[in-house]
Amino acid sequence: MTTDVLIRQAHILLPDGQMLLGDVLVKNGKIRDIASFIDTNIDDHGKVIDAEGLTLLPGVIDPQVHFREPGLEHKEDLFTASCACAKGGVTSFLEMPNTKPLTTTQSALNDKLERAAAKCLVNYGFFMGATAENLPDLRDANPSCGIKIFMGSSHGHLLVSTEEEIEPIFAEGSRLIAVHAEDQARINQRRQEFKGATNPAIHSQIQDKQAALNATKLALKLSKKYQRRLHILHLSTGEEAELLRQDKPSWVTTEVTPQHLLLNVSAYDKIGTLAQMNPPLRTEDDNAVLWQALQDGVIDFIATDHAPHTLEEKGKGYPQSPSGMPGVETSLALMLTQAKEGRCTYAQVANWMSTAPAKAYEIAQKGLIAPGYDADLVLVDLQEYRPVLREEIVSKCGWSPFEGWRLTGWPQYTLVGGQVVYEKGHIHTEVRGKALQFGISDNG
Repeated sequence: MTTDVLIRQAHILLPDGQMLLGDVLVKNGKIRDIASFIDTNIDDHGKVIDAEGLTLLPGVIDPQVHFREPGLEHKEDLFTASCACAKGGVTSFLEMPNTKPLTTTQSALNDKLERAAAKCLVNYGFFMGATAENLPDLRDANPSCGIKIFMGSSHGHLLVSTEEEIEPIFAEGSRLIAVHAEDQARINQRRQEFKGATNPAIHSQIQDKQAALNATKLALKLSKKYQRRLHILHLSTGEEAELLRQDKPSWVTTEVTPQHLLLNVSAYDKIGTLAQMNPPLRTEDDNAVLWQALQDGVIDFIATDHAPHTLEEKGKGYPQSPSGMPGVETSLALMLTQAKEGRCTYAQVANWMSTAPAKAYEIAQKGLIAPGYDADLVLVDLQEYRPVLREEIVSKCGWSPFEGWRLTGWPQYTLVGGQVVYEKGHIHTEVRGKALQFGISDNG
């Protein structure tokens, strides 16, 4: 049950990027007032949070996650994943369709929405998965944040890899299309060239930079032909960033993961198959170009591509080991640590992780700390550094590629719709988020 909340004496990040030392009053799940001091009484059912020394940011909207339910719950499920979100300051997520069954029909979408309503501690939305046969569902299924096309790195019905298969999806309808941009034909060719290789570092050569660039060029070509809203998922190469720097229509957006900003091929020597993901990790030079593109606005926002697998599965050895890594628990602290060290500002982090995703997916009243907006909020400690510890991971997979990294900006409180869902190490598992609605833009 939503109660009134008064947050006292936080460093509040305002929409203009300035910090205000003051109070925030939350009523009925909404931000009612922001001021240097709010003179009010909270009733017996309300909550006062002493936020002295803490910084208040809008809750993170993670626009690309794989939470594995239904069908793959041994890796993760909507409950465990949303607990991990709450701990990491993620108050809303957009989840991908490669579950079992695939999210390719209205009935499959309805099933996910019902599961989420029963289990999710944070707000949720779901992508529809494109196949070569489900155009009517892609156009009409609701509520959905967009269409996901796996141009590469997928198997079965979700692999839509040729221009002849992809073009009709761009040609019909108006819903946002998000692409996993890798050229499957090139990947298949490279797999033959490297057949028998067992070093996981080969993964970055098989699914090489050219495979990513080819697919991004094709998606951009079709988007321009039909002036279709396009979002390019998890950009991984400097070449793609430079392409978009030269040729990025106003209706195209893109994202980058913390992994592709902070890890590179050197990680294979340190953590082996735990560094294996799609698209793969690249070079230090790619890290630098992606960072610059993010700073310049060529890249619009950040997503984790949270894609957990068990340690047993990862331990099978390459190429039997699956690609993907968890991320929702560490993404905000990772980026705030970069800000603390001067690589970006706290306001930029909030824009990349909250405001910009809300704008791109037209999620109303989220992504800013302003009166009338939903009270999806996170209070972080920017003074203390703590390491990422495997035993503290809430995600069901139980590991992180950033294990041992000392980070600051860890959440102390997370609020979803004005409800405290995470509080100094304790997850309030009775809290439930809501289904996100899309297509209403009041975020500027």
